[in-house]
Amino acid sequence: MKNRHIFLFSLTIQTLSFNALAIVIRHDKADQLYLATSKDFPPLATFYIDGAHGTLIRPTWVITAAHTTFCLFPGSWIDINQRLRQVKRIYVHPEHKTGVSHDIALIELAEAVTDVVPASLYPDGDELGQRIWFIGAGGTGHGKEGVAVDLVANRGQLRKAQNQVLAVAGPFIKFSFDAPPNALPLEGVSAGGDSGGPAYLVDKNQFSLLGISSRGDTGAVGFYGSVDVYTRVSFFVPWALKLMDSVPRLRGQWSLDKMRTLPDGLTADNLTEFCRQIGLKPERAGASSVHQ
Repeated sequence: MKNRHIFLFSLTIQTLSFNALAIVIRHDKADQLYLATSKDFPPLATFYIDGAHGTLIRPTWVITAAHTTFCLFPGSWIDINQRLRQVKRIYVHPEHKTGVSHDIALIELAEAVTDVVPASLYPDGDELGQRIWFIGAGGTGHGKEGVAVDLVANRGQLRKAQNQVLAVAGPFIKFSFDAPPNALPLEGVSAGGDSGGPAYLVDKNQFSLLGISSRGDTGAVGFYGSVDVYTRVSFFVPWALKLMDSVPRLRGQWSLDKMRTLPDGLTADNLTEFCRQIGLKPERAGASSVHQ
């Protein structure tokens, strides 16, 4: 039994880092400058005890990366604004290919969220060069050492960082981790446990979702010069609106109710126990471990 718990613990780190890229920061800036709370991005949703995120975009809808949904089912709980919300159904994009493309999913909630203003979906194709913010509770470190603190050791501490859109192409947005002196004042990139989290714009407390954390592309994760791939929201706005605005019986035409494949290390035999260990539950005081 002890060995099984050790295996599941290590699998937590591996799986929540799956295809992902908390936030890795500049080596010459104090970590305190990057620390954040949910007030910095109130629409942030957290799925598991140590990370994986989504964004509230309507009172009953959350958008995320498809690969984060492996332990979400009807009846699961997610955290938004320090309150647990129950999942009604998952809708994975039908063209999702793990680690390749179309890494996007919608989560329908059982009840409307009334205490948070949803973020808007960025509809335009002019993302190139835009300066955005990331936020997440995954692993952390700095650009010279990479990820030095894994998502479990980070204990849910949120961080936020700046970046600039490097490239756009079809369903993808890319960001690079530039070293000083070419870096933004609070330059950073995503790390394991940040998957599904937002790349967002903010104007007068209005949040607009431009990208969704998906995976690493080139370079060692968290080091200067590495490139992160985000799902490009504007590319998927038509799909998201069509699905959310359609009647429930038609939504299956444009979605899957689960991922086609499980992350490495997970099987039908160990999935239930693994999800039980990382899932959020009403009896777990404070919902998730994310620092609010």
